[in-house]
Amino acid sequence: MKKTITILGSTGSIGRQTLEVAEFLKIKVLALTANSSIDLLEEQIRKFKPKLASVFVKKAADELKIRLSGSGIKTRIVHGMQGQIEAASKSGADIIVTAIAGQAGLKPTLAAVKTGKRIALANKEPLVCAGKKVMQAAKKYGTEIIPVDSEHSAIFQCLCDRGIKKIILTASGGPFRGKTLEELESITPEEALRHPSWSMGSKITIDSATLMNKGLELIEAMHLFNISPDKIEVLIHPQSIIHSMVEFEDGSVIAQLSNPDMRQPIQYALTYPKRKPSLTKPLDLAELGKLTFEKPDTDTFPCLRLAYEAANKGQKYCAILNDANEKAVERFLNKEIGFNDIPKEIEKALRGI
Repeated sequence: MKKTITILGSTGSIGRQTLEVAEFLKIKVLALTANSSIDLLEEQIRKFKPKLASVFVKKAADELKIRLSGSGIKTRIVHGMQGQIEAASKSGADIIVTAIAGQAGLKPTLAAVKTGKRIALANKEPLVCAGKKVMQAAKKYGTEIIPVDSEHSAIFQCLCDRGIKKIILTASGGPFRGKTLEELESITPEEALRHPSWSMGSKITIDSATLMNKGLELIEAMHLFNISPDKIEVLIHPQSIIHSMVEFEDGSVIAQLSNPDMRQPIQYALTYPKRKPSLTKPLDLAELGKLTFEKPDTDTFPCLRLAYEAANKGQKYCAILNDANEKAVERFLNKEIGFNDIPKEIEKALRGI
């Protein structure tokens, strides 16, 4: 098993859970990065004592240095994009977990890929915006990329055979499954942030509510598994127990099931190809009772349709889709636009090319 780890984005949801798993597995932490959340990063540094920590915002990095002075902790503090890249490429860790949200994760992820070390890929935007470039770099440097997204981890675990017919990505449906366009007009950010199955950051939670998260995941799956978008199907699965499936040419379908807990796919990426006891609660199918599926409503939730459209048109469209979505979600969270305006803004950007 790999013995050392770097976590890019250690103060986010995935980063925090990765530290739980690393502590459970007794994996040494060599480097941590954050944007500006130095209260939590300081706690992490004092506990795990990495040799390097990077804070994107310089003022926050300077404040962190002051807080740690005289503590006896020898963690070197760097800042800016260059600091993120240094943590990604020069910590010497066996595994680099890339969990920086949004497009900001692209350059550090590329730097990590060029190390030739294992990448536990937890941010989908680098593949959405530059999937061909990232995967070509991985091939060039002999880098092993293990997906952390629960859906892609499930697919990775199911790909035990040849003759793949299609990939089936499952989606919880978010908090507004079954609602009409009219009902969505008055949705507030507070309502959209109440996800029924997962505890995630605000941006990815809104993406889940609009089904854009599944759209970004289908683009990510294209690059990870070298498969065309017409061979990727999305199904709504409200219980969030089956994380994804692979259908083979003979009609067989292999699925990966577990309780909705990101620590399971995180641990699998860290321990692959071995499996070890984990922090995830074992699945009790009898207690669960039933698993249900339905087709997504792309008329009410058009973001998924727009993602398929961008995926079929090429990388430039995928990058524009991602950028427009990030901006629209931010505006919605700031209450500048309504929930139904998110796909309208994205479509406007795509049509403006």
